[in-house]
Amino acid sequence: MNTRRQFLKQAGILGAAIAIVPDSAFARTRHTPIGIQLYTLRDEIPKSGIENVIAGIAKAGYNQVETFGLSKGKYFGLSVEDFGALLKKYKLTTPSGHYGIDGFFKTGNFDELDTAINAAKVLGQQYVTIPYIGDDFRKTPDELEKLISNIHLAGKRVADAGLKLAYHSHSFEFDKVGGVMFYGRLLKESDPAHLDLELDLYWAIRAGQDPVEWFGKYPGRFKLVHVKDMDKQNSHLTTEVGKGSIDFKKIFAAAKLGGIQHYIVEQENFAIPAFESITESAKALRKLLKNK
Repeated sequence: MNTRRQFLKQAGILGAAIAIVPDSAFARTRHTPIGIQLYTLRDEIPKSGIENVIAGIAKAGYNQVETFGLSKGKYFGLSVEDFGALLKKYKLTTPSGHYGIDGFFKTGNFDELDTAINAAKVLGQQYVTIPYIGDDFRKTPDELEKLISNIHLAGKRVADAGLKLAYHSHSFEFDKVGGVMFYGRLLKESDPAHLDLELDLYWAIRAGQDPVEWFGKYPGRFKLVHVKDMDKQNSHLTTEVGKGSIDFKKIFAAAKLGGIQHYIVEQENFAIPAFESITESAKALRKLLKNK
């Protein structure tokens, strides 16, 4: 969903953009920690470098980073240990990481999942989060049955390692396959001890769902949410938190019912420079959470 984008053209400009934000905006007198999915800044990483991006996230007002991008045992050229040290340098923690495990779903081999578990442990993450599941595993009712069975196996494997599996949703989970909605079936058939849900609020609403209704159906299961706002003019675009059409105030009022513990900003496209955007979202999210 990449559309336009005004890019910061070099690290020097990045530094200047970060510097214009007053330090008082980031005072650590915060209650509820807020995070950002690193994927939000995927286009900035190759241009500005991973350290400048991590520094920019901290300066923008975030406490936490949800990771993505583990490849061949490294994050953007850094060992997992060095990447963890980089986060620590900027006083950021990471409660969750997105780890694709389609290889496990295809073959049943645990190597890919075990790599994710090991990385999560090094980084001090609580959650190994499934970010997406390929089309090939969810076309028919039989495939869905096998998929849910494999998610159960993955959840137990992660739990045995002292962590927890989480599942990040898009919109396809709310489609019906053979008359059955995958998301409802996943919640109904999964073991709460082995699986938590990371509900992407934008994708749920784009699919015509009410997050608060899901909280009521399955209280306490939604430990993580992606806070992603919907552009008022084009529902296929995202925008800064508070500038779009999603009623976060209503959703967050039901946070205790849903079990929300982690609020993670994610944005897929930008109409303003990325670091200005994430700073706006951090401020808006803190305002929404000021009494939490």
